[in-house]
Amino acid sequence: MRLKRSLDLALAVPLFAAVLPLFCGIWLLVRLKMGSPALFRQPRGGAGGSVFHFYKFRTMTDRRDRNGKLLPDAERLTPFGDWLRKNSLDELPQLWNVIRGDMSLVGPRPLLASYLERYDAEQRRRHEVRPGITGWAQVNGRNSLNWPEKFALDVWYVDHQSLRLDLLILWRTALVLVRRKGVTHGGSATMPEFLGKPNDCLPHH
Repeated sequence: MRLKRSLDLALAVPLFAAVLPLFCGIWLLVRLKMGSPALFRQPRGGAGGSVFHFYKFRTMTDRRDRNGKLLPDAERLTPFGDWLRKNSLDELPQLWNVIRGDMSLVGPRPLLASYLERYDAEQRRRHEVRPGITGWAQVNGRNSLNWPEKFALDVWYVDHQSLRLDLLILWRTALVLVRRKGVTHGGSATMPEFLGKPNDCLPHH
């Protein structure tokens, strides 16, 4: 949708320019507190099932156990990283993904590329649109939702997307950020891994 893309650029470009000093400050603090790299880069599923590199500020260390396996997310999440997450400041680099055209301001959140082969036909419909920094699921529970609930909301958005709905989601996102609702899932540092079945999920490690 050309109008949607125009809205993305009209908002993302000046916003990225406005937050650039904050972006640089966070980048420096992450480097000082957690080392290099300051940006977390990961393959995620995009529109049409394509794969792109998704950017966030790093919030975890690379601490491993004696066998070289990464420790659970909760043990690697730093106090500063937790603060970035609670204030959603770790998401700022995704404005660059929007400018590049990998993402939209509004759409289903991009998930791990490894999930692409695990979706059923209905869940896969979330990839009929560009993924977003925020979306219908994020303003209706965020990480307090389970996977089936998230996917149902994502597909609802695909079926009802409009400029008016996007503006509503952006407005409600601002309210969610102020209230800091749904940042964690059941007290866990991150969402459990999606394994392809509604109840077949395990915590990230």
